Amino acid sequence: MAQGKFRNELTADENLDVLEEPGRKQPSDSPTPCLESDPPDGGLVAWTTAFGCFLMQIGGHGYSNSFGVYQDFYTRIYLTDQSPSTISWIAALSSFITSSLTLISGRLYDRGWFYHLVIVGSLLQSLALFALSFAKPGQLYMIFIFQGVLIGFAMGLTYGPCIAVIAQHFTKRRTFVMCLVTSGSPLGGIIHPIMLNHLLNGTAGFARGVRISAGFVSVLLLISCLSMRTRALSTPATSYSTVARKCSRDVPYMLMVSGILLAQIGFHFPIYYLQLDSIKHGISKHFSFYSISILNAASVIGRCTAGIIAPYTGLLNLTIASNAACGVIIISMIALSNIPSVVVIGIAYGYFSGVYIAMLTPLLTMVTPDLSELGARMGISFTVTAFGGLLSGPISGALLSPHYRWLIPSIFDGIICLVGSLVLVVMRLVINRQR
Repeated sequence: MAQGKFRNELTADENLDVLEEPGRKQPSDSPTPCLESDPPDGGLVAWTTAFGCFLMQIGGHGYSNSFGVYQDFYTRIYLTDQSPSTISWIAALSSFITSSLTLISGRLYDRGWFYHLVIVGSLLQSLALFALSFAKPGQLYMIFIFQGVLIGFAMGLTYGPCIAVIAQHFTKRRTFVMCLVTSGSPLGGIIHPIMLNHLLNGTAGFARGVRISAGFVSVLLLISCLSMRTRALSTPATSYSTVARKCSRDVPYMLMVSGILLAQIGFHFPIYYLQLDSIKHGISKHFSFYSISILNAASVIGRCTAGIIAPYTGLLNLTIASNAACGVIIISMIALSNIPSVVVIGIAYGYFSGVYIAMLTPLLTMVTPDLSELGARMGISFTVTAFGGLLSGPISGALLSPHYRWLIPSIFDGIICLVGSLVLVVMRLVINRQR
């Protein structure tokens, strides 16, 4: 009986269906594997692909993680006639398009369009960044088009496929490798903010600074596209309507998506506003410029260690705990007043947010019994949760107001993250009941 109780805990072994009990015989109509053979779980091609995905995370989402630098720069210098809430719509729109476009890119990935997606997406991101450098002070519409819309489209084409392709090459190591790959995002969030702060606020200025960073990102994306490879699918991709019907009847899946949606509303507050918060509290600009890099450095550690911790705690348990910790830390931002408080908040939030983000794709993969549907399921979940990211920055900016009242957005965003954790707890109870 004791052994049976321990079996109720979710493990990180993706070879088991999330609702499967040990020793239970699978039904005859269970989905067939989507690959011609079982993934090799390693090898030169697999690790080279993982490296390419890692670089794409640095150049893609890693760059978007540096928006706190742009938020501060636009608010104080470049778009002084706009409120923080209005400016935050740039990142919010980009994040929304990135996530919602996986509804299309995920489907195309399932149909074997991986190379088309990553090449077109990489070219579009490179061109959009170079075009951004031509925006002049006060030209909000141009910045919205290039940094909000075009970069959002570019990352929407590449993000889902370059994570999903890991499932084609790894089985037992899948969670660990996915965590390593996604650590490229906060690593980029260390590199890009330091570079951008010195370029935008230094002698280079906005135009030259953005062009230099665009060149750096373009090199990363080029190497990434040359490194990644796919393995052939042996089963035809299921139609989106079929996958959507399956998802609508999958209660744990629906609860997972709902919980992540709520958490996303509050999740981005420290990422967008920590640097501005630090400067507005009288902390030196020289130190404040490193606040986002501190957060992302801790996030790298969080994402790398998540794959090690998950087999002992279970994917869902670790997701719940890390998201709840993020909510508590966001509320604690009301105590930010000096350098030590910025360091503590940056490290703590960076670590637990890194663990939380690292768990999402492996958790989604684990609740997907047929990997030929992974791209479609990823697209559906990312599209729904994208609305949380769309609302995150603007709601926080509106609550912050032009008077910079930090108490209200800190409490609101922290509580909404905790509510998301509670929904995931309900998901946990439903899974236990179904077992």
